[in-house]
Amino acid sequence: MLRKAFDATDAEGLCRAINSLLEAGTSRAYLSTHDGLQPHLHWAPEEEDVVARVKAVTAGGLALFSVESAGKRIGACARQGCETVFVDTSRNGKRSYCSAKCGNYDAVQRHRQGAPASNSAFRTATPGAHIQRLTA
Repeated sequence: MLRKAFDATDAEGLCRAINSLLEAGTSRAYLSTHDGLQPHLHWAPEEEDVVARVKAVTAGGLALFSVESAGKRIGACARQGCETVFVDTSRNGKRSYCSAKCGNYDAVQRHRQGAPASNSAFRTATPGAHIQRLTA
């Protein structure tokens, strides 16, 4: 159900997906100042079990983030087979992949699909062994 928000292709689809999450996960939002804390939002009563509260906070946080980012800074990885979703923190807001690793892998695959078959003597023993592994 959460994935639908990240897969949305337009603002209406994003709103529908997040509204479904809010409906399923929250009873009502309210402000609280318990334990000497500054006023802050609660998305579910404190008596709820931890799973219910995590669902509510996730739905509420996603809704707030979508409002602040105009619904444009969440997405799903563009690499075929990758199921990872992400929040786009890039400067230009045009991120397509969950990590540099997926972006590099996808670029290599596109290159290999477009390149003619090469002499096998130049191939590495392990496919992808020549690719530098990057961490996000």
